[in-house]
Amino acid sequence: MFSIVTAARDLARLREIYVVLVRHGFGEIVSRLRSPSVRHVREAHEEREGDTVPPSEPLFIPQEEHSRGEMERSRISFGERLRLVAQDLGPSFVKLGQLLSTRTDVLPADIISELRKLQDEVPPEPFDKIRAGIEKCLGAPIGDVFELVEETPLAAASIGQVHRARLKREGATLDVVIKAQRPGVDQVVARDLDLLHLLAALIERAIPESRIYSPRGLVDQFDRAITSELDFRGEADNAARFALNFEHDGSVRFPKVYKEASGKHVLTLEYLEGRKVYDAIAHGFDGPLLARKALGVMIKQIMEDGFFHGDPHPGNILIMGTADEPVFGMIDLGMVGRLSPELRDKTLDLMVAAIRRDHMGVADAMYEIATPTRKIDMRAYRADVSALADKYLGRALGDIALSALVRDIIIGASRHGLEVPPDFLLVGKALMTVEGVAKEIHPTMDVFEEARPYFLDLLKKRYSPQRIGFELWRGMEKLSGAAYAMPGQLREVLDDLRMGRLSVRAVDPQLPRIADRLGRRLFTGLTVTAFVMSGTGLLAVGRHHLLGAALLVAGLAMLLGHVLLDLRRG
Repeated sequence: MFSIVTAARDLARLREIYVVLVRHGFGEIVSRLRSPSVRHVREAHEEREGDTVPPSEPLFIPQEEHSRGEMERSRISFGERLRLVAQDLGPSFVKLGQLLSTRTDVLPADIISELRKLQDEVPPEPFDKIRAGIEKCLGAPIGDVFELVEETPLAAASIGQVHRARLKREGATLDVVIKAQRPGVDQVVARDLDLLHLLAALIERAIPESRIYSPRGLVDQFDRAITSELDFRGEADNAARFALNFEHDGSVRFPKVYKEASGKHVLTLEYLEGRKVYDAIAHGFDGPLLARKALGVMIKQIMEDGFFHGDPHPGNILIMGTADEPVFGMIDLGMVGRLSPELRDKTLDLMVAAIRRDHMGVADAMYEIATPTRKIDMRAYRADVSALADKYLGRALGDIALSALVRDIIIGASRHGLEVPPDFLLVGKALMTVEGVAKEIHPTMDVFEEARPYFLDLLKKRYSPQRIGFELWRGMEKLSGAAYAMPGQLREVLDDLRMGRLSVRAVDPQLPRIADRLGRRLFTGLTVTAFVMSGTGLLAVGRHHLLGAALLVAGLAMLLGHVLLDLRRG
């Protein structure tokens, strides 16, 4: 039940969000949300939960915040102000900004560029609190599990922080790292998630033009992503799956998970000792070799395994081994993407069409990847995507930015009402990250030329006799299953027809709204008629002039009010 305490807490947080928005130059948005805020929050919550939010005092925002916001608005860009808002509002909004940086189909490139700068580096939590959280999760004193835990963290983020340690195991000790969740962060995120759902409903209701960005859909996607990230057992499963996918490739390593010292809020991982990418190059590693291997690793993850690292930035990649035989260590495996075999095939079609400079093939492959949300004008869509692709495919292959091509094609598809799967958007983000680093350490790299062997190999596997035979066999199984079930299904339909139970029903989604509007109009019409006839009758007989005039005015006022309200609803 949505209690008065919960309502007061959420409205206090809403006030804080409004102040931060005004501080960074979003006063116009606040002015459209502020005056009906309590009513809209109440309606939005009733819509989601069926509860009621009690009334509260109106929001008050100091004038100095308005002045500061207007100065900032004239001084820095929209994207930078948006990034500062996320940083000021804390971990949930930083994570939301990081997720939005993958939505190239929704946000323009300048905003995406700013949001990609969001880092959730925060001051570390006191170790006593971290210790208490570790012991609570593992159900044992920290000294019984670990021989040593360094109190100074290797890294601190908004969700958790990482400490080096030595794990006791069968009479020996192992070098590990402990990823521990900050105490109480799950309650903070849960509170902000509930408020974000309410804010999304509020924004869509108060600012109709925002619906093209689907605020509710974005919050739903964020809810799924951060809820998964709060459970470290998911990251442990990801690490195990990555290790299995690369078990025959010694050039890529993923940290081993020690499950006896892990849980929902604590993750104990093998310590991988290596250098960051740029530091490794400074110590003699070959930049072009690292760039080619990084691209190959990501293409294998995306196109062959269908399971890939969603955030492969340089901080999440360690370089181990020797300069002649480098080994990639990939860490922080909480954000991953998944592509089904069908989506992988369609993505391969897109890449092959781009390599062949086939504009129509690019448009058709993108159409197959996405889901139409309305009737698509295919001629206009193909012309638009071809024009977008032409500015890339008309260049030499070495000059083509693969990630930018994918990004612009996604934008073109979204403009025509095609909804792109979130995991395909994550493919674009991962490619953009890897390609950006690769171009820095190997400026002359031809991405398409390096990717060509992988794509050709995947095409050979797709059309190999083994796979074609498997697909034929699977199709025959489906066909035989349908043929076996059809007589029984047909008999049920004929039985229903014979017994008079067969009915055909068409559902019009607009019917309840139309019926509601018709009912309101009928009620208003009858009531206004009664008032007008009563008032006119009294005036006609020359008795009770005051009452007759009052009834007549009330009827006309009700009619006018109904017309204005109907226009507003329309």
